[in-house]
Amino acid sequence: MKKTALYEEHVKSGATIVEFAGWLMPLQYSTINEEVLAVRHKAGLFDVSHMGEIEITGPDTFKFVDYIVTNSYGSLEMGQIMYTAMCNEEGGVIDDLLVYSFGKNKALLVVNAANTEKDFKWIHQNAKKFDVEVENVSSQYAQLALQGPISEEILQRFVSKDLSAVGYYHFIECEVLGAKSLVSRTGYTGEDGFEIYCDPEAVASIWRELIKAEVKPAGLGARDVCRLEASYMLYGNDMDETTTPLEAGLSWVVRLDKDFIGRDALAKQKERGIERRIRGLELSSKRIARHGMLVYMGEDQIGEVTSGTLSPTIQKSIAMARLKSNVKISSEVSIDIRGRLENARVVKLPFYKGSVKRS
Repeated sequence: MKKTALYEEHVKSGATIVEFAGWLMPLQYSTINEEVLAVRHKAGLFDVSHMGEIEITGPDTFKFVDYIVTNSYGSLEMGQIMYTAMCNEEGGVIDDLLVYSFGKNKALLVVNAANTEKDFKWIHQNAKKFDVEVENVSSQYAQLALQGPISEEILQRFVSKDLSAVGYYHFIECEVLGAKSLVSRTGYTGEDGFEIYCDPEAVASIWRELIKAEVKPAGLGARDVCRLEASYMLYGNDMDETTTPLEAGLSWVVRLDKDFIGRDALAKQKERGIERRIRGLELSSKRIARHGMLVYMGEDQIGEVTSGTLSPTIQKSIAMARLKSNVKISSEVSIDIRGRLENARVVKLPFYKGSVKRS
């Protein structure tokens, strides 16, 4: 099992440690509900150093990144960030990721922890026809996510540059408590917030100072609940290589007016019509719908749950499900939860809109 540079800090704080994607990570420090509500009302701090970082450099950086992702990387300016998907030839999602633009000759791809090695091999394999260098630089970074409506106010105490000038999905390079860092206005919770990339040797002091500033440490449990409330997709649950970004509700990151791996398959799927798509469900009871549970309309199976939880923010049991595309919003359905059918209603996503800064 891998450990982040903050592992000992988590143990000292009494965190419940679990295995996740090959890493020993904090699941929770107090209760998941308390940590979620801290993020929603004030600020929470997550260790997300398990995420992978892949650097692409060279004269063909713009051309190559545009070729391996579905969104339009060529339209980015230096200091901008893009959310996108990376697909195989059949249009299946290899991963969803963030791409940081450092100008024409350098890009940083931030990928899911469980997919880092797979992604690196795929990118390296497809780089052969381009004048680029591909390097897995994950070991060079620790990453924190400070999330919540007062995140800017708190982080500003430790950063000399004006954070109010950092737009949503933009980043700056600066010092945080004297440590050279990359600070981006991004997150996975639905709240305003920042992600801080720094040297692993510097991260513990930053973590401790932010905790002293009355920021609540939060674990993977709260992170998953927050992302589901905000209706962000989770790779491996809501999408994978058998799912296209069109089916996962990510058509907005697919630019069919450019060439990329999987483009032809996605164009054909769009032309013939999408047969299934992600929808939101609100259950009438407080029982939790889990990944893989079947969804019915009457006696007909119409799909399956991809993610589910009991939301402490809206006080409802919620789920995302991949349903037949003809199922409409407000439809009444049922979910087979361990042999008993529970009533649910199809609702528009997201379940919750927080303080996140929109472009």
